Amino acid sequence: MVKFTIITLFREAVEPYLQSSMMEKAVRKGLVEFDFVNLRDFGLGPHKSVDDTPYGGGDGMLLRCEPVFNAIEQVKAADPSAKVILPTPVGEIWNQKSAQVFADKHVDNPHFIILCPHYEGYDERILSIVDYKISLGKYVLTGGELPALIIIDSVVRLIPGVLGGEQSAEIESFSEGDNLEYPQYTRPEDFRGMKVPDVLLSGNHGEIARWRKEHSGTVDNDVA
Repeated sequence: MVKFTIITLFREAVEPYLQSSMMEKAVRKGLVEFDFVNLRDFGLGPHKSVDDTPYGGGDGMLLRCEPVFNAIEQVKAADPSAKVILPTPVGEIWNQKSAQVFADKHVDNPHFIILCPHYEGYDERILSIVDYKISLGKYVLTGGELPALIIIDSVVRLIPGVLGGEQSAEIESFSEGDNLEYPQYTRPEDFRGMKVPDVLLSGNHGEIARWRKEHSGTVDNDVA
């Protein structure tokens, strides 16, 4: 079983998703466990502050070292083997291969701590206790909650036993680099004049396999 501990100021933004669909089924099957740590519990002073203004000036607030270190160290006191993930623009770009690597890692490292940064950013010294820096792409989000969900979802669905079919994850888009999955159809055969290709109705598995191979593509990164 793999465990994810999410350190966040906004548990309510994350928990509903993890209690639904495939994530909820994975929990019921005993394949994954989700735990939450409220970063505010480690805040400083009467107002439980977790952020402060940056040295040298500038807009916004940064997460302070003390609350983050204390929160992570509390989790690692119970499980020293837990690895820390930080969603950050300076991290390695996440892709399907990354997700597969982490799904495979769960056998030897079954506990991941995901720190969800917020505000303008974080004190650079926080990186000293991070094992994996991960970027979802060249854009900026309000906080780390959405990246945390994307990372978790993309990893959990690759853990054996989570998806229904044994080959479900193997034939998906990006399972082999930049490949795109072939087009798929279901009933009705004819919808508003748009018909299912005859070969898919033929029952000829060899021809169907060739058609699917021919109609698999690669990703086009251009955005009009």
